Amino acid sequence: MLIAVLGGGLMGTASAFFLLTHPRVPKSLRVTLIDRGAIGAGATVASFGNVRRQGRDFRQMALAHHSLTLWNQLETLLGCDVEFRATGHIRAVFHQQALEDMQNFAKAAQMHGLDLDLLDQAELRRRFPFLSQDAIAGSFSPHDGSGNPRLVAPAFAQAAARRGLVIRDYTPVISVTPTGNGFQIETPDEVIGADLLLNTAGAWGRQVAAWLNEAVPLTPYAPQMGVTEPLEHRILPVVGVWAHKSEDVIYCRQVERGNIVFGGGPREDVALDPGHAKVNPMRTLNQIEALARLIPALRGTAIIRTWSGCEGYVDDMLPIIGPSARHDGLFHAFGFCGHGFQLGPGLGAEMAELMLTGNSLTDTSPFHIARFQRKTTVVN
Repeated sequence: MLIAVLGGGLMGTASAFFLLTHPRVPKSLRVTLIDRGAIGAGATVASFGNVRRQGRDFRQMALAHHSLTLWNQLETLLGCDVEFRATGHIRAVFHQQALEDMQNFAKAAQMHGLDLDLLDQAELRRRFPFLSQDAIAGSFSPHDGSGNPRLVAPAFAQAAARRGLVIRDYTPVISVTPTGNGFQIETPDEVIGADLLLNTAGAWGRQVAAWLNEAVPLTPYAPQMGVTEPLEHRILPVVGVWAHKSEDVIYCRQVERGNIVFGGGPREDVALDPGHAKVNPMRTLNQIEALARLIPALRGTAIIRTWSGCEGYVDDMLPIIGPSARHDGLFHAFGFCGHGFQLGPGLGAEMAELMLTGNSLTDTSPFHIARFQRKTTVVN
């Protein structure tokens, strides 16, 4: 059996790894991973690195729970440290409407297996004294955390390569066409055949699906990210806010070297060809102000680097996960709308199970690509 995986980010590399380590993997299985650039250099490396379930769409929660279990096992599974740290995730509240949002989410989250610590203003100040005194409440998810986006996809790819994965990086795909019993992937140097095809091409996943006559309303956007100079270590958890407007979104975490990694605010437009996302300096200035409002001690901190990348946002803000609606042997896992990093390991295990056994580990039906097929009316 020949499987081709298009896209070498976290979703693609994790899927390749779990395909090759599945208990029911056929002895004849051969997996080829194809990416237009370096492994993990797309949306994954542009990610903030948030491993959070707090604030997540409840339809994704079962997958997020399973993925968190795998995050805790990655150092053993992959044979290296990808800097996953379960430091917890605190979200601060600054106004009454956000307080109601937090309370409503926490109540519903219990039914989906997520318990949050709800903190009033006094408890918030006692446990997280670095937060602004203007914060009136907060919610803390103690088992969430973060990982290193620069390490995790290469780690999955290297672990899979030790089990036979063939990596074709820096290999653009020109076209994909179905055959009588599989698919042909045309590249500048060769045509690669596959019995099964997995589309994990991120923001470029829409084009892969379009080649195979499956339309997805997806738009690429560029996140705005930055990192500060190293500082005295005082912020252990991942920090965010309950916000309604994109302008008010801010999040940050302090890495073990002392730097503060941050992101948030509106994203920028980006063209997939050539796919070079840029940071808008005005966005960075707004982020700096938002950081200082959230954590006053960060006012005046030097920013040493900014970056961006291409992320795919589906119109309904839900990813595409599962089998094709048109072709046997075709599977999709793309369009994670900037929220996919936490789901990566669980998604890889999910796709391996689905492709090799036809079964699902969690309910992925809300994410099926068939939801975008046009409904036709039959007129008698």
